[in-house]
Amino acid sequence: MSKASSPSQESRDVAVAERPSATDTKGSINLRIEANTRQLIDDAAAILGKTRTEFMIDSARRQAIDVLLDQRLFVLASERYDAFMHALDNPPAPGPKLRSLLRRVPAWQK
Repeated sequence: MSKASSPSQESRDVAVAERPSATDTKGSINLRIEANTRQLIDDAAAILGKTRTEFMIDSARRQAIDVLLDQRLFVLASERYDAFMHALDNPPAPGPKLRSLLRRVPAWQK
């Protein structure tokens, strides 16, 4: 695990947001939304010079990437990174509560 992303690592992370190639198959998503929400989306899309579909796909893709990165990527200052790595490399010894938990029969086996 490195302390900072290299430029090549950053470009791989961004590759997720690229448009699909011409060989990718396309599907459809049908949504039922209130008229005022549809108008809001249409107004925002028009300001950006996009169609409703382009706007919604770009927005959903961006949000999906953010959600996935929030689950997989975090950044630490150098001293906090070192403390994190030390904790991973040197876990605490199992205490009585952990030993008790590991001796219990799992609920799915009862």
